Amino acid sequence: MKNRFVADILYQIAYLLDVKGEIFFKTRAYRIAAQTIETLAEDIETVSNENRLQSIPGVGEALAKKIKEIVETDKLEYFEKLKKEIPAGLLSLLELQGLGPKKVFALYKNLGITTIEELRNACTGGKLRDLDGFGEITERNILRGIQLREKTSGRVLLNMAYADGNSYLDYLKKCERIEKIDIAGSLHRKKETIGDLDILASSEFPDEVMDYFVKYPSVQRVLLKGSTKTSVLLNDGLQVDLRVVKKESYGSALQYFTGSKEHNVKMRSIAIKKGFKLNEYGLFDKNTDECVVGNTEEEVYNTLGLSYIEPELRENRGEIEAALDSRLPTLVKYGDIKGDLHVHSLWSDGSDSIEIIAHYAQKMGYEFVGIADHSQSLKIAQGLSEEKVLRKINAIENINKKLSGFKVLCGTECDIKPDGSLDYSDMILKKFDFVGVGIHTAFGMSGAEQTKRIVKSMENENVDFIAHPTCRMIGRREPFDIDMEKIFDAARETDTYLEINSFPDRLDLNDVHSKLAKERGVKFVIGTDSHSAVNLPFMHFGVATARRGWLEKKDILNAHSLREIEKILGCE
Repeated sequence: MKNRFVADILYQIAYLLDVKGEIFFKTRAYRIAAQTIETLAEDIETVSNENRLQSIPGVGEALAKKIKEIVETDKLEYFEKLKKEIPAGLLSLLELQGLGPKKVFALYKNLGITTIEELRNACTGGKLRDLDGFGEITERNILRGIQLREKTSGRVLLNMAYADGNSYLDYLKKCERIEKIDIAGSLHRKKETIGDLDILASSEFPDEVMDYFVKYPSVQRVLLKGSTKTSVLLNDGLQVDLRVVKKESYGSALQYFTGSKEHNVKMRSIAIKKGFKLNEYGLFDKNTDECVVGNTEEEVYNTLGLSYIEPELRENRGEIEAALDSRLPTLVKYGDIKGDLHVHSLWSDGSDSIEIIAHYAQKMGYEFVGIADHSQSLKIAQGLSEEKVLRKINAIENINKKLSGFKVLCGTECDIKPDGSLDYSDMILKKFDFVGVGIHTAFGMSGAEQTKRIVKSMENENVDFIAHPTCRMIGRREPFDIDMEKIFDAARETDTYLEINSFPDRLDLNDVHSKLAKERGVKFVIGTDSHSAVNLPFMHFGVATARRGWLEKKDILNAHSLREIEKILGCE
């Protein structure tokens, strides 16, 4: 599939146009198309060959021609022309926290900076301080942004690894010599970023399996090939390792190669105390070296006196002690979610109509979808004026009259102003079915100020949940340095839900904060922050984060039925 390849080119075009100073709507069109193609369930080559590109949300005639050119030639003349106008290294600068297109262009124009290393040297040498719009604080923030980028270098977001892993798995399942096969490693645990992919299989014919493995169409290069382990590099740069074991060791191997390292160390310690030895080949009697169990993970855990521990929990954060005492949570299931309360439509900066979003949500088996467009002061996201809100409410009422067994809820993602007040009057807020609030401006405030700002917003009786509470962007923007305990306590006291934002570069709240918040009595909403209907399946990654945070169905608002939610929100 060339979906990722096509999307990457469109993303880069958007960044280059940003640097050139093109109008927002033009760059936004490329980003929306890239985002949609990146998550498209179909192969973009098939769509192109069948002349259906304009059926993709956000793709018009001009973009369709460009996408077709990329699919058929693996390049785009327009993109090559842009790259000649603007040094390619500037794209990497745009990935840094605190650097927008205008500042990147200023650095290039005034100091000739085109690479991250040149920027680092300029910052440490104090060369940015005299530039308009910069200063000593900006230098420090840029250096922190460079450190953040380096910290996540070589890792990909969960959704990208998930797509690669499942596509490879589907291919391997067609190999008749494979008896069992699973994703292992950090992807099995659904970590927010993945270094490489681990796949485990059982077979009596490992050499034939390895021959089949390396013939996967997206393999760029074979790094290592053996009868028990083979490693390849995919076209998108992700490394994939396949291990093949005997079926009698499969459960032990899956447990071992899933990890985490800290979880496995603790497991081996328990095994020793109970008179066993545990490794990837099985659970053995310490005295006789006889294999006791190893066929399934459940056997391994149960023989050691533990309840089965779900992969998402295996981080040595108390799960082993809980399993020993039979007090593990009944984790929320991926199918428990009844609807999404954080979706943007054409009314603000989304790419799809409410009707299209509703239809897509119905196909996913949802009972409802909540349209949460941006509020009036966020001009860049085409936030809705109060007058436009009233028209939108009326439009949704008319849409609901045509729907059966499904409901569109009218909400908002209302901006929290720097002083903690909200971007709509209480009169308008009361008219929404639900109110989500979030921070989209004034990111430079101190942690104490941001904490106060969020807490004050929760004191408004109309607020139902806080969207992406720490405002982090994985690999691009650090989370706010806010007092999470104060946030959690305020959320509990004001009966405000905290969002686990499912968009793959957010996953905010993260798993650690979700667990801490639950322990302090906080409840949650899982929302996708979708700006296109095809992003709605991102819910999977929010649920994965919730599971890693020990959350149960009862902890999550949108795991309730529509009738229950209407009662909770008071929008019956």
